[in-house]
Amino acid sequence: MNRTARAFWLSAPGEGEIREVALPEPGEGDVLVRSLYSGVSRGTETLVFRGGVPESQHAAMRAPFQEGNFPAPVKYGYLNVGVVEQGPDALAGRTVFCLYPHQTRYVVPASAVTVVPDTVTAARAVLAGTVETAVNALWDAAPLVGDRIAVVGGGMVGCSVAALLARFPGVRLQLVDADPSRAEVAGSLGVAFASPEDALGDCDLVVHASASEQGLARSLELLRPEGTVLELSWYGDRQVAVPLGEAFHSRRLVIRSSQVGTVSPARAGRSYADRLALALDLLADSALDALVTGESPFEELPEVLPKLASGRLPALCHRVRYPDAP
Repeated sequence: MNRTARAFWLSAPGEGEIREVALPEPGEGDVLVRSLYSGVSRGTETLVFRGGVPESQHAAMRAPFQEGNFPAPVKYGYLNVGVVEQGPDALAGRTVFCLYPHQTRYVVPASAVTVVPDTVTAARAVLAGTVETAVNALWDAAPLVGDRIAVVGGGMVGCSVAALLARFPGVRLQLVDADPSRAEVAGSLGVAFASPEDALGDCDLVVHASASEQGLARSLELLRPEGTVLELSWYGDRQVAVPLGEAFHSRRLVIRSSQVGTVSPARAGRSYADRLALALDLLADSALDALVTGESPFEELPEVLPKLASGRLPALCHRVRYPDAP
């Protein structure tokens, strides 16, 4: 077995490099995975790349197989799809998803990988972690048939939530974003699009995922009395002003947080594995390919991530392709 691999490390805030790393010998119950694709979730990973994880959140923000510590040096990432080269017979040769950073090959416990269904391409399966976030959000939000819903923020998470909500019967659904180019993605997902000023109000539920004060304020404005904003944005080390004056109390509005780090209490008895398996099943819908808006080779990550972090390279999910990818 080749005992080395290549991995992307954040060497300092705003600077990344490819390092050669040693691989451990797989033990009984481990798998050796050769990466095909990984994904860069632009919101969280570019915040990590800029060194914007607050010290109070260093433990909460650790990825399952992260090495190093925030702000740097750190090996970070959680959207990886590969092929099992060595492991139990039931997994050998199978395409799997794992919450692993950007690395050419890696060894993890077999329990850490989830088999990608035959109905889902390896290239699309990199979206599993984000669709899992959307699943958890909708478990928290519990939308009902016929609800009037807006998703404010057309990034990777917002679009994933909108794509799943589009399957709910009878809902009035809009994806709301200040960037008119998001209309094309919304159309691919079968979702109506609106600018913030043109969005329909009187909503039962607004899912906020823009990570901006303006987006949160507009989300509250779009609610009917006693409506709920489900807050999915993570603001890192920024302080955020929330408009709780004027009619916030008299209209009895609700702001509720949702975070993928724990399984929604609304689904007691469901495990992390159950939630991820469901997310992968939902990726059988080819419309979700619209969430992958760019691709580059693994070796170019040190040049690509600064462009993603600065916005010079616009993206929802940026896919990283490894040498043996189909």
